[in-house]
Amino acid sequence: MEKTITLDDLRRELSVALICDTLDAEGYPRQDPRIEFRPLTVPGRMLVGRCKTTLWADMAHPDPKPYALELKAVDSCQPDDVIICAAHGSMRSGIWGELLSNAARNRGCVGVIVDGAVRDVAKMRAMNFAVFALGVCPYDSLNRQRVIDVDVPVEMGGVTFHPGELVFADEDGIVVVPRAVESAVLLRAWNKVHAENLVRDSIVAGMSATEVFAKYQIL
Repeated sequence: MEKTITLDDLRRELSVALICDTLDAEGYPRQDPRIEFRPLTVPGRMLVGRCKTTLWADMAHPDPKPYALELKAVDSCQPDDVIICAAHGSMRSGIWGELLSNAARNRGCVGVIVDGAVRDVAKMRAMNFAVFALGVCPYDSLNRQRVIDVDVPVEMGGVTFHPGELVFADEDGIVVVPRAVESAVLLRAWNKVHAENLVRDSIVAGMSATEVFAKYQIL
């Protein structure tokens, strides 16, 4: 690798589809949760960062310590973290909103992925904070849902997200890269994206798809 690849480089150059291709090549064909996450606030932007995990549960009784662990998670964020809210697809409440987004961004967090619902979408869109979720719900999480653990492996759509792993999200979906193959995946992806530029230029110049594939073995 001729240069140190930064997260900003990854955000600018790569895509979820490209990461999935390189994970295939490394023997990891199932790192995308088969869930229809929606980019609710910044369509078109590539979200890349390190997983900051939270595990959520539904509840139907008064919370003796309201918001305790979710505030702990937000306040312990590091720069370039992406908060992962594993809520088992529950739409019982909007577990993420504008105030948490502001607090998390102040700590350097670059976005949130919610296996459930959020609220305050217009305000989060106005502050340009990246939010991927299943949908929206106007109700507060108080006495409806709460964080029961932080910084632990969590599962979404049959895929395990470990704290600190690289996660990618765009309009095509979400994919997480295991630490064991992170360097190899990033190198493959970096090389492939630049090779694809040659393929694209050849197609635009008039070369047929068959000729392009025969020459570059990329399509």
